[in-house]
Amino acid sequence: MSKNLLLSGCLAALALCSACSKKEQSAGADGPKLVFKYKFDPNQERLGNLGQPVSVPAGNAAQSPVFRAMSSHYLELAPNAFTALGKGAVLYRHQETNKGGEMAIDFASAKLAADGEVFYEVPLKDVPAGKYEYLRVSLAYQNYDIRFNALGQEWTGSVASFIGFNSYIGSYKIKDSTLTVNANRKQGYWALETKYSVVSGQAPAGATTVPNPIAVTSPIPAGSCVVTGPFNSALQITGQEKEDIVITVSLSVNKSFEWKDLNSNGKYDPLEGEAVVDMGVRGLKPLVN
Repeated sequence: MSKNLLLSGCLAALALCSACSKKEQSAGADGPKLVFKYKFDPNQERLGNLGQPVSVPAGNAAQSPVFRAMSSHYLELAPNAFTALGKGAVLYRHQETNKGGEMAIDFASAKLAADGEVFYEVPLKDVPAGKYEYLRVSLAYQNYDIRFNALGQEWTGSVASFIGFNSYIGSYKIKDSTLTVNANRKQGYWALETKYSVVSGQAPAGATTVPNPIAVTSPIPAGSCVVTGPFNSALQITGQEKEDIVITVSLSVNKSFEWKDLNSNGKYDPLEGEAVVDMGVRGLKPLVN
């Protein structure tokens, strides 16, 4: 056998072993996984509560925030549009506590993830085999930057927004500032950090948009933030998968920060009494990679 032929054979075997090693490594000790990552898309379609395209109402204005992080409270795969909430494959439910009285999401143990980061993964062997047409994600917390006007100038502020049904908050960091609460806060609690101060407030009940395109056949409880989105084609889990399945949870942040535009200039002027009316996301698309 020539040296060149022997060398080629060795290299081919080495490449094959390397590929096997990489596949085994990607699968991990528990085998292949179902992996979830966030994507915050300012260009994705802007939807209302019923999952239909909506524009910004007359008298209001809105902007697309620049996201830093998000956390989720619940994950479920739903077989079809008639699957009641909780009757699909529930993959995850975040820790809850009654420290604040009523049961609430325990923010202290929340996993925050940025755009493109993994926020949850589960071995595929633990996912019930079946065909799933919808993904449900209960969002709990979001952190982002916005633009606002004050004293004749445009500024950047940082927002911490709690959109879960109820959250027990010890303390939390907005950007550079930390606030201590040690109590429950209902959906819509927020804080804004600027260069000079920090203010916090509570949005009215029902003010947070939670898109659900199957609301007629599979409604969600009022005050929850279970956002629902359809797969482009049904997700098939066979139980025989050899590699990870990665799902990008693409969230529309298209003009998701909305306020009463009292002076009709299209800019947020909090010192002129312009109240924020919505901080919810504007749609969910689960993209299978």
